[in-house]
Amino acid sequence: MMEEILKQLQNGTLSVAEAKDQLAPYENLGFAKVDHHRKKRQGFPEIIYGEGKSAEQITAIMEAIKAKGNDILVTRMNQEKAEAVLKQHPELIYNDVAQILYWKQQTETVQKTNGYIAIVCAGTSDLRVAEEAAVTAEVLGSKVHRIYDVGVAGIHRLFDNLEEIQQATVSVVVAGMEGALPSVVGGLVSHPVIAVPTSVGYGANFGGISALLSMLNSCASGISVVNIDNGFGGAYNAVVIDRLANKE
Repeated sequence: MMEEILKQLQNGTLSVAEAKDQLAPYENLGFAKVDHHRKKRQGFPEIIYGEGKSAEQITAIMEAIKAKGNDILVTRMNQEKAEAVLKQHPELIYNDVAQILYWKQQTETVQKTNGYIAIVCAGTSDLRVAEEAAVTAEVLGSKVHRIYDVGVAGIHRLFDNLEEIQQATVSVVVAGMEGALPSVVGGLVSHPVIAVPTSVGYGANFGGISALLSMLNSCASGISVVNIDNGFGGAYNAVVIDRLANKE
């Protein structure tokens, strides 16, 4: 990339100002420094965390990312802010369950891997976190199979979908309450399991802490745990694993 820019500068097809702009590692918007080299370093462009940012700030960051030809992914985006952004950019797509706003270039529609990620969700109450994981993985280029409402309270539902889960490259297992589902799945599959505890549960669940501790203390091997309600983080790690496992 850098060599190509320098060649264009040398032969006069690129001005000094244009070369400087393309080589700049970030763009300073005053309230945010947009990391334009994130995709070069990590394989994915910068992703916007929407919570705590105004619709105007999100729009400005998003426009800077899109101007560089990168896909857009905004997480933790409530309906009100999403509607405000969509008025200016109707080409974006909003998933209200996942609370994700995104846009993908048409040239990026082909999936980058041959395998798939299983998003396994314990109960309907965990769907927001599970969908955050599923949509994130899809936008980042992985195939996703959703296996929802298969918690341990009716474990036969899990067994009915076990073959599909076992054939995945990696599973993201989302559960609240006591957080037992990742341990069960981890003992039945030969691939990595990323456990995502949710804040779903009654008082002694402590806002997801009991599920988090159960997952951290799992006796099943091959389980990694992300933070409470962090469907995005679980999906991101799963996509990295999926890409490495299916690299051609």
